[in-house]
Amino acid sequence: MKFKIHNIALIITSFLIPLSAFSDIPNGAFNTVHVKAKNVDRYVDYLKNNREVFELVGADISGVCITKSGHQYPGELFVWNAFESIEAAYVGAQKYDPTIPNNQFSKLREVKYTATFKPIKEFELKPGHERLWRMKLNDWRAFADMMTELEEALRAEGHNVRIGVFYPLGGGTEVFHMRGITDSASESGKIADAYFAGAEFGKIWDASMQYVDEIVSETVEECEIIFTKN
Repeated sequence: MKFKIHNIALIITSFLIPLSAFSDIPNGAFNTVHVKAKNVDRYVDYLKNNREVFELVGADISGVCITKSGHQYPGELFVWNAFESIEAAYVGAQKYDPTIPNNQFSKLREVKYTATFKPIKEFELKPGHERLWRMKLNDWRAFADMMTELEEALRAEGHNVRIGVFYPLGGGTEVFHMRGITDSASESGKIADAYFAGAEFGKIWDASMQYVDEIVSETVEECEIIFTKN
């Protein structure tokens, strides 16, 4: 499934940046709720069977990402809601506050924090086996452009991969996210093996590090869609 994120004119009121600098950026945004689940499977099953919150916030598509490696704590996961604009994401966030005590949810999870993220390169919203880098960038536009180049090079070598880069908005201590997404752990592993074997696409990844001041963390996640607006 593709999340429709086509180019639009952005109204910029608080940053003195030329509008042309954003001409290649897709629209859309994601709200995330990062939690510690007491029982991950039970919590995800509950979300799948209770659509009310997703409908309340007006999400177009919603899902979960469960941390499989690199945990900050046991039961680490986050719920994400996709919207067609930042405006819709901000409005949706006002309709539901996950930090307000709720008897049913409180039995299942502890809320850590919430954030909003803006995609800054085109990508196909097709969750799967995902390797996530949290990064401090010194030139996010240049980095996003190189990730587009990397994605094309990987696909040219036969790898079915989607790469997303996300700008944090109101994310507290959150930083830029870069996601390498495949359909399986096997495919993700093949890409990593190819990199360490000296594959040509590795030169693009290595060159992109000039735009990275720090890799804050790296995790492996399993993600899936659990709600789609009717």
